[in-house]
Amino acid sequence: MSGKRIGLGAHPLADPRAEVWVRQGAIIDNGKVERYSTRLTLDVTPALRTRLKLAAFAPGVTMAKILREVLKQQATS
Repeated sequence: MSGKRIGLGAHPLADPRAEVWVRQGAIIDNGKVERYSTRLTLDVTPALRTRLKLAAFAPGVTMAKILREVLKQQATS
């Protein structure tokens, strides 16, 4: 190496609006995570998985949403 050093410029000044924007996003994300914070793994047959996927596809919802509703109904009955 030649010993030549390239100086870096000063750090940019913090933009308070950017900090607020980042923190707001973190609050929104945390709310979503807390709502569905536990994972549940189920073993199902390929045929049942296919039927669940088809049941979710018709109304345009996710398979997870259908399963949450079924589990909620069973837990409250």
